[in-house]
Amino acid sequence: MTMPRHPRALLFDLDGTLVDTVGTRVEAWSATFPLFGIDPDRDFLGPLMGSDGRLLARMVAERAGVSLGPGVDEEIDRVAGERFSELNTHPRPLPVAAEMLAYVDSIGLPWAIATSSRPDEARASVGALGLERWPLVVDGHDVEHAKPAPDLLLKASGELSVEPRDTWYVGDAKWDMLAAVAAGMVPIGVATGATTEDELVASGAAVTFPTLRELLAELTADPRNRA
Repeated sequence: MTMPRHPRALLFDLDGTLVDTVGTRVEAWSATFPLFGIDPDRDFLGPLMGSDGRLLARMVAERAGVSLGPGVDEEIDRVAGERFSELNTHPRPLPVAAEMLAYVDSIGLPWAIATSSRPDEARASVGALGLERWPLVVDGHDVEHAKPAPDLLLKASGELSVEPRDTWYVGDAKWDMLAAVAAGMVPIGVATGATTEDELVASGAAVTFPTLRELLAELTADPRNRA
């Protein structure tokens, strides 16, 4: 495995990458669609996690043969977000997620979280990481189009004052990889959500890891990443 060029900043997805919330997301969406007369396919839902919620609503509706009226995709996204917040009471960080972020802090590498979630949905998950400082979080409320559009990632790199080409984006879904490619960043895949390493590569990942543990090992092995 050949690691890509050394980063000047790191961006992280949230759900499925830093916190184990993909199952909760699927449950929230599964409970929401029937309220709008749509019978969702749970197997189809899993790989959609991480995408723009309005896009997700349209894709699931289309698969079910339902035509959404103006603004209904936004309403479905809002209701699903509320249901997720109700369910996401005790989110669990994925193994070594907090250790990874603490290490990145210790070597002075700028980083942020870029997530399609709405701010109220992300709050509990970020809090579960138990970080010493509240990180920069760019969420779906901050941009007109969330992933797979590059807007979230570009806004985050701008906030960190680092060029996109010098930034790694770490995510668990195809939407993360597509957004990173569109943003001109280095896509780093971790198979910690509902997407396999092969699927991440097919979506543009420059390199993939089974978990964050292997990514952390690569970072700490690089002599340029010494505290």
